[in-house]
Amino acid sequence: MLSDARTRSIVIQCTLVAAVVAAAALLVSNTFANLQARGIPVGFDFLTMPSRVVISEAILSYKSRDPYYWAIAVGLANTIFISALVIVFSSVLGLIVGVTRLSSNPLAAGTCRVWVEIARNSPPIVLLIFLYSLWWKVLPPVGEALNPLPGVFASMRGFVVPAIRFEIDSAAVGLILAALLLGAVAWRASSLQPFRSGMAWGAVALLLLGLWSADVALFVDWPVFTGSNFRGGLELTPELSTILIGLTIYTTGFIAEIVRGGVLSVGSGQWDAGRSLGLSRAKILRLIVIPQMLRVIIPPLNSQYINVVKNSTLAIAVGYPDFLAVMNTIISKSSHSIEGVFIILGIYLALNLTLSSAANWYNRRIAIVER
Repeated sequence: MLSDARTRSIVIQCTLVAAVVAAAALLVSNTFANLQARGIPVGFDFLTMPSRVVISEAILSYKSRDPYYWAIAVGLANTIFISALVIVFSSVLGLIVGVTRLSSNPLAAGTCRVWVEIARNSPPIVLLIFLYSLWWKVLPPVGEALNPLPGVFASMRGFVVPAIRFEIDSAAVGLILAALLLGAVAWRASSLQPFRSGMAWGAVALLLLGLWSADVALFVDWPVFTGSNFRGGLELTPELSTILIGLTIYTTGFIAEIVRGGVLSVGSGQWDAGRSLGLSRAKILRLIVIPQMLRVIIPPLNSQYINVVKNSTLAIAVGYPDFLAVMNTIISKSSHSIEGVFIILGIYLALNLTLSSAANWYNRRIAIVER
């Protein structure tokens, strides 16, 4: 009877898989036939053609005569850049806000609660549009820019902050990268202790040689107002600043609640034990509570980090050229909509799976090993 049931289960599952594959093949064949009948080109050959796409701001060097694949890479770099900044800032602020919500000070706890409730109950696109509309209504013209901190200026054209720039020889960069790669291999070869030790010393030698031979020029580029605009420094446009501030405020509200739940998951006996050792509240939190609550908050934090990547697509509402905005322009110019959608799905799937894998790896590292 067990053998018959198992056989039926295998037959049913194979039938379902075959049906899904057949339906997908029929859909793909009909789609390609309809596209060819309408004279619409099919394939990824267009990626090597000049894009003629205008990208207003880019992390990587870009010109409109560059091919489509480089325009896609530039848009992807913009998305990764803004997502990484939002993840870092919202994680730090979420930790502060989540812990402060548990404070005995009613003003501090109440302020953080208002932040959390507004962020968690507001659509992020509404928050972005509201912040974007404030640039030209609150901030002054560039000639009358606010100067809240030395070297930091705020105007309707965005923020201008000091930039740290450095120059280094390409040969030294190669040696340093080789040292890091050899060190990673040595760390992974944990079962071969002598071999690992030799590679580790080789990595240290390469790193020291690279740093010794590197002609590094490090300097701070301060912004200076000349004529009608600023020169030098790092310019954060209103579009970039809006998506950065808006998504950070929004994500901080969710991470703060995750942190608060993580702190409450640690038993009160841990706090009593820390006080009995004469530790201050800050040291108890840093040395005892946070290491234990990480095991609880990493999985929900992973979900929020994935949401950051997905919410970065809202940058199109304020005109920031992220990956999705660039892909929309490429699709409209090249008429390769099917290929463009596949690229969009593949890139976002790869980004989110990478984030999930990194979080799962760290979660396994800090998990309690039962004996």
